[in-house]
Amino acid sequence: MVEFQPFEMERMMSKWENVVEYNLSESGVHPLSIRELVEDPAVMDQLLDTPLHYAQTNGIIELRESIAALYPGATPDNVLVTVGCAEANFITLQTMVAPAEEIVVMLPNYMQIWGAAKNFGIKIKAFHLQEDRGWAPNLDELNEVVSEKTKLIAVCNPDNPTGYILTEEEMEAIVAAAERVGAWILADEVYSGAERLTDTQTPSFWGRYDRVLAMNSLSKAYGLPGLRIGWVVAPAETMDEIWARHEYVTISAPMMSNQLAAIALSPEVRPRLMQRARDYVRRGYPMLDAWLESHEGLFSVVPPQAAAIGYVRYHMDVNSTELVLRLMEEKGVYIVPGDQFGMDHYLRISHGLPGDYLQTGLDRIGELIAKL
Repeated sequence: MVEFQPFEMERMMSKWENVVEYNLSESGVHPLSIRELVEDPAVMDQLLDTPLHYAQTNGIIELRESIAALYPGATPDNVLVTVGCAEANFITLQTMVAPAEEIVVMLPNYMQIWGAAKNFGIKIKAFHLQEDRGWAPNLDELNEVVSEKTKLIAVCNPDNPTGYILTEEEMEAIVAAAERVGAWILADEVYSGAERLTDTQTPSFWGRYDRVLAMNSLSKAYGLPGLRIGWVVAPAETMDEIWARHEYVTISAPMMSNQLAAIALSPEVRPRLMQRARDYVRRGYPMLDAWLESHEGLFSVVPPQAAAIGYVRYHMDVNSTELVLRLMEEKGVYIVPGDQFGMDHYLRISHGLPGDYLQTGLDRIGELIAKL
């Protein structure tokens, strides 16, 4: 068997997230039900009459029109609908970079691009967000590692796991680094819309440079992970190449998911979902912060600017994976160990959850910490 780099975080989540009593590992806000999403009985009747045939393989036109409308200058021909942003990332990387070619990845980050690149035989370089600067990127390091061999720069904005939002100047610096060598920018923007401190949505990299691949999904800020709807926005010719890989992997996202996604992104519904996400983020983070403060000297955190997660440093002499395994076994609570971002002594803790559920989960973590 060929040596394979497992996706360590998703491997653990696959095994545990649905069997623990309190799942504080998710990075999106608490999910909606179909009834919450579809409030109009007439629309619900239309959905129930939907034939479950194959959807248009690149996404139904209503959905692609709604997605394109979020990106100035884009048309439905720039949009490919995928099975989650996971498929979008995977097939886009496969399309754009050949084995032995070079990419640059922003770290810490959701490690799918990093792991997929390993499995594709792609050379990986990194530039880092710096905790002592509030998780701002080290742009000097970016410019050092980007070379004439760099084919693609992968960023996550807002970032998973830190919740950091790149400034306009930082975005332009990343564009300039890519433009200098003709590299593509793959921008994972799934937390755009889940801002904690502002009602202004995080801007996309789309439109700043002619080699941008903008990725997003309904899983995080929209609270609809079970629909498994993601997308890529790219130049039309490039999109066609990515679409060809999509047909090998999933053919199409489900018809009902396409229909529900079109409703979610409609002008009537989308603002409601954005406000719901921000309400969860803004209610939940003060609860997490108060809990951290109650364990004086044990935790430190840079408050996230967006996303429903806190990336917390702890000051105990125990490995993060060992701590999480004990937490699941003894207290029935699951959080993400920093090991899975290549950073021991950190924990990623969800706070985009109903208050009672979040508080009980945190209290159980506290019970284990008291033992330690």
